[in-house]
Amino acid sequence: MIGLRSAIARQVRGLLSDPANPPIVRALDGSGLFAPGSVSWRVHIDVTGMMVGGIAALMLQMLHPRVLAGVWDHSSFRDDMNARLKGTARFIAQTTFETRASAEAQIARVRHIHDAVSGTLPDGTLYRASDPHLLAWVHVAEVSSFLAGWIRYGEPDMSIADQDLYYAEVALIGDLLGADPVPRSRAEAEAIIRDFLPELKADARSHEVLHILLDQPPPSLMLVPFQAMTMRAAIDLLPEWARRMHGLRRPSLSRPVVHAGTRGIAEVVRWALKS
Repeated sequence: MIGLRSAIARQVRGLLSDPANPPIVRALDGSGLFAPGSVSWRVHIDVTGMMVGGIAALMLQMLHPRVLAGVWDHSSFRDDMNARLKGTARFIAQTTFETRASAEAQIARVRHIHDAVSGTLPDGTLYRASDPHLLAWVHVAEVSSFLAGWIRYGEPDMSIADQDLYYAEVALIGDLLGADPVPRSRAEAEAIIRDFLPELKADARSHEVLHILLDQPPPSLMLVPFQAMTMRAAIDLLPEWARRMHGLRRPSLSRPVVHAGTRGIAEVVRWALKS
């Protein structure tokens, strides 16, 4: 049993870690942007909810043409989509769990990268990755998806008060990255998403990125079931309007099967990662 737990934990950590970077060191003394007892820690420490939410967030983000253009023109997503997902996971972990100094250094690094990313869409529209409006879409798509993943697979009865507190906490990250507007409650997040809907569209670029995301090979045979189920769960987690735009149907498995299967994976992962 111990050997099985170690094997699963090793595989799951491999999904999120990069041997070229040092391991995440949690600031258990409260010296980070968020305290160990914060709602942000509760949400972000759950691997399955974050994986499902992270994939759903990427599907939402790519529906904004100017956000997608920055990825299309300035990244190597075609060669290694897993690297992009790992990079996002590491940024969230560092800004949530490490010291304030470490978190602020990572935010400064990302802002420096954004400052160098700009270009023109095929229709002539200019874009800048540092645009507060575009950063607002990236932020709200991300944190709303993380929270949705946690509620569905970690805490179905999470109170509205705690959901609002989550948005209020992670607003700090959005502010430091330069996003505007930044939601500080569930109602504000829903309103911001509604305001963005006229700007969103699916096109040839978004279809290609979606195809690469959904068809990427798992890093090991042991993770085939985990990846297949989390991809189905991410599609199911999307708002109905986003699935329609992407031309996606709900997973062929029924929703109860997807929900039960993903909850089962979440429990196994939590068990495996217990110290």
